[in-house]
Amino acid sequence: MHFDRFSLSNDELINIYRHLLLPRMIEEKMLLLLRQGKVSKWFSGIGQEAIAVGSTLALQKDEWIMPLHRNLGVFTSRGMPLHQLFMQWQGNKEGYSKGRERSFHFGSKEHFICGMISHLGPQLAIADGVALAYQLKKENKVSLAYSGDGGTSEGDFHEALNVAAVWNLPVIFIIENNGYGLSTPVNEQYRCEYLVDKAKGYGMEGVRIDGNNILGVYDTIKGVREYCIKNQKPYLVECMTFRMRGHEEASGTKYVPAELFEEWGRKDPVKNYEQFLVAEGVINEMGVADIRNELKAYIETELKTAAQAKEIVPDIQEELNDVYFRLPVTSYPRLNDIVGQELPVHEVPVSEKRFVNAIQDGLRQSMRQHPNLILMGQDIAEYGGAFKITEGFVEEFGKESVRNTPLCESAIVGAALGLSLEGYKSVMEMQFADFVTVGFNQIVNNLAKIHYRWGQAADVVIRMPTGGGVGAGPFHSQSDEAWFTHVPGLKVVYPSSPQDAKGLLIAAINDPNPVLFFEHKALYRSISGPVPDEYYEIEIGKAKIVNDGVDISIITYGAGVHWAMEYSEQHTDISIEILDLRTLLPLDHDAIKATVAKTGKVLILHEDTLEGGIGGEVSAWISEHCFELLDAPVLRCASLDTPVPFNLELEKQFLAKSRLDEYVRKLVAY
Repeated sequence: MHFDRFSLSNDELINIYRHLLLPRMIEEKMLLLLRQGKVSKWFSGIGQEAIAVGSTLALQKDEWIMPLHRNLGVFTSRGMPLHQLFMQWQGNKEGYSKGRERSFHFGSKEHFICGMISHLGPQLAIADGVALAYQLKKENKVSLAYSGDGGTSEGDFHEALNVAAVWNLPVIFIIENNGYGLSTPVNEQYRCEYLVDKAKGYGMEGVRIDGNNILGVYDTIKGVREYCIKNQKPYLVECMTFRMRGHEEASGTKYVPAELFEEWGRKDPVKNYEQFLVAEGVINEMGVADIRNELKAYIETELKTAAQAKEIVPDIQEELNDVYFRLPVTSYPRLNDIVGQELPVHEVPVSEKRFVNAIQDGLRQSMRQHPNLILMGQDIAEYGGAFKITEGFVEEFGKESVRNTPLCESAIVGAALGLSLEGYKSVMEMQFADFVTVGFNQIVNNLAKIHYRWGQAADVVIRMPTGGGVGAGPFHSQSDEAWFTHVPGLKVVYPSSPQDAKGLLIAAINDPNPVLFFEHKALYRSISGPVPDEYYEIEIGKAKIVNDGVDISIITYGAGVHWAMEYSEQHTDISIEILDLRTLLPLDHDAIKATVAKTGKVLILHEDTLEGGIGGEVSAWISEHCFELLDAPVLRCASLDTPVPFNLELEKQFLAKSRLDEYVRKLVAY
């Protein structure tokens, strides 16, 4: 192996050696602890340390890195206290995730490291968002993300590289090509000659290098960093390497030909670099021994400190409290929307607005309130979006802040999270809520869990045009809100009136937690109502009585509110109380209990299909907590358990509204 010292001083070369040797020695200790049963799992990077160490040292310490589970050298090269890393791996509370995550599924804002999720590919899109933030701030920085050879087969790889290229983002993508994705060899993973050839397809530069040559990696990434900053473009680096252990220790290495271990053993990054330093007279054998003894003592000392960690005492309240980023006391004006109280029209200037215009107002006023707010979505710039919500926004706020995106929902959700790492807010528009499926992983595993995992806020709102009634068929009319109410860490908001739409959207944007904001398409231009002209919030998590009654309660949301109101107006012989949930996660249990206590008879109405709908959860909660208040079984009126049909007559039959009278009469007669 040939090394070029690139004008580095002896001290600099020795410093690199220390950084390269430390993760190797830590790993050797970890394998011993694994055999002793003191840690439960380990993903070894032995044999490929030069990539993580060399690339990390080539970056500035305040530039974000998105590592994977074989990049111990990233964490150690960023100077993270080793005893705290040991505590992390042992599952101690004093680790970086309070015992909630294992191995390398954690991050640290202090060290500009964003922890991975097991799905690998989503890391790349987060790097896009961070790089976009650097670009918007006019900072000369890059972000860096790793992928394995197997990870390049994932759609997230394509989406992230495509977005980075289209938006000209300063991102370094590193492929650690170690020949295997777990046990699948590269010849079953891709057909291009080299993975770096993929760079051409995205219109970016790329280079293939020896990933075991620490000085080669260091110098290459330094040069690539300068290129990305100067040209404001991404770059793809393929590092050829090999892991000398299994995918993780339990999987073994029987699938690897023995001769490969012999071949790559001769290319060991630590041994070869050590021999180079001795041959060049940079250090002698005694100096090498001194460094090894020093690092060994350091590891043992840090391990002893970690061993003093207290046993975790599970605290239910602490676990629940850490699911969401706790909001500071709001300084934003809140609409006086106490349950049952009418809008105080005389106190604030009010205009009659359609649902769609109220959402526009909420977005526009939020853009003015938050200079760090970025809007993203397909066709939302000059075209104004599929529903013209953002029409005229480019002229007022500019293309940097109102951004058209390629057709890649997963990458844009990931980019939104990356923006959040650098203190930006973002609102992403799903062109239709149905399309959220292709961004599902980023939402439920990355956005939702990141605060619970390592305390990082995900300041992201995803707007979800949803619902049927407009003859749009199975792929543009689904009600998919219930998919997300099962995911701790998300907030799910679903307004039914223009007043609520504006106030709740503003509250969602002010909230540093990820919010899915559902907007019923059929309400956009069909309903109007009084909306305060000023900037105001409506508190997330609070339901609202929209119609007083004493005979039965209809608990509903979205279009269901209007169905219930229309029915109540047509059947004045029945005194119907209508509770608009407005927020589906978290639910307002106090309001639900209050209306159950008032009428004793409850019908839950929603446009979503019956099986697995939010109505089942509300019904179960009422049965468990309000059973003694009930005078009848809780009934659910929902849409048919079929996909949404295109034909309008079939759609009318499908929708829950067609069966509302049947269920109301059944409940009243009980």
